[in-house]
Amino acid sequence: MSHVSLPEARMPAKGMPLHIKVLLGFIAGAVLGLFAHFIAPGSPFVLGAVSYVAQPIGQIFLALLFMLVLPLMFSALVLGVAELGDVASLGRLGWRTLIYTAVVTLIAVAIGLLMVNLIGPGHGLDRGMLDQAMAQGAQKAGEIAATGQQLDFMKMLLGIVPKNVLAAAVDDKQKLGVMFFALMLGIGLVMTPSPHTQAFKNAVQGLFEICMRLIGMIIKLAPYAVACLMFALCAQFGWELLLVLGKFALTVVLAIAVHMFIVLPLWVKFAGGMSPRAFFRGSQEALLTAFATASSTGTLPVTLRVAEQNLKLPRKVARFVLTVGASANHHGTALFEGITVLFLAQAFGVELTLMHQVMVLGLCLLGGIGTAGVPAGSLPVIAMICAVLGIPAEGVGIILGVDRFLDMCRTALNVTGDLATAVVVANRSGDVAESDVVLPAEVAPEAAS
Repeated sequence: MSHVSLPEARMPAKGMPLHIKVLLGFIAGAVLGLFAHFIAPGSPFVLGAVSYVAQPIGQIFLALLFMLVLPLMFSALVLGVAELGDVASLGRLGWRTLIYTAVVTLIAVAIGLLMVNLIGPGHGLDRGMLDQAMAQGAQKAGEIAATGQQLDFMKMLLGIVPKNVLAAAVDDKQKLGVMFFALMLGIGLVMTPSPHTQAFKNAVQGLFEICMRLIGMIIKLAPYAVACLMFALCAQFGWELLLVLGKFALTVVLAIAVHMFIVLPLWVKFAGGMSPRAFFRGSQEALLTAFATASSTGTLPVTLRVAEQNLKLPRKVARFVLTVGASANHHGTALFEGITVLFLAQAFGVELTLMHQVMVLGLCLLGGIGTAGVPAGSLPVIAMICAVLGIPAEGVGIILGVDRFLDMCRTALNVTGDLATAVVVANRSGDVAESDVVLPAEVAPEAAS
């Protein structure tokens, strides 16, 4: 089977690497935002710069990415399944992806529950401070709680098979339905080899290449968009973003750091056969984009490009695993949900037994799969789990002040987990030569040293 190179792969790299530009934009935006918050917090000039310059630029960039997510997700999954060659290969790849996702997500949630039990961020919080924090986000918290009460995991699972594909395509909560439809189309292509189905496959390949070409153009704006997003965030909240509920934020960040920088590197090294240093160097553009956008779905175009071009993963594995992972492989989200539920239980004095915490573990695993890959997508799931355990669902209003920053952190972990899963699946499937995995093209000299 001939390999069709991505459009960007034919373009020689010129000047400073994009991920360095993104990092510089990230630093510049954060520094300028903190400076503006320090010298003139809440001033009309700063608020105007945020509302009429920084936020619109950042939102336009996100909108451009989201515009391409659906056609890219659809075409990538159809091609990823079709290129497996037979249904048996799809079954093996699917089961590996499912098992690895479940096991590593459970480890992530367990780390989060251990951290929150050890640190106890919700113990001893002043009730007046809790009421004030809830009052500041009362309206939004009420909306989140109402949404959470409407969630039904069984209904969510049944909704994977869409009655109307077009309706599923316009609803972020039904993206799994679009993926199921793409999966079935891919299976149909495998089982129906003919000149006509080959022509359809070529058309889908053309759609994928067009999306990747457009993404290559849009992503050049990433350094400026990331700078604007970080400026808007830091100018509005400053260091208070972490100080309002510092102990809770610290618990989440520590748990994310343990999973991202200890568990996943060990997994990539011993199960994926790749140097952790090479993995992170090859993935950093996607991780920075995920951190800035707080959306694993919006980062998918960048994640796919990084996996194929930097990490040199086989396209059929990358397209299948990463497209599924953007909607169903949320290590950071599941970890955050577990920590937040136990934190709210501690804050409101609700005692949770070991069996209750095991229940939280299972619910967070399902919640990580069912959470929409968009900013703040996990909050309704948290409200639903709280309602099941008798914790006031409106308590999510307490964390709204720090949720944006923590959302950025857990999204970076989600994308890291997706890429790590793709590396391990590719290695365990025998689809990648050792040289392709261990020494990605862009980082081979450093990884070999």
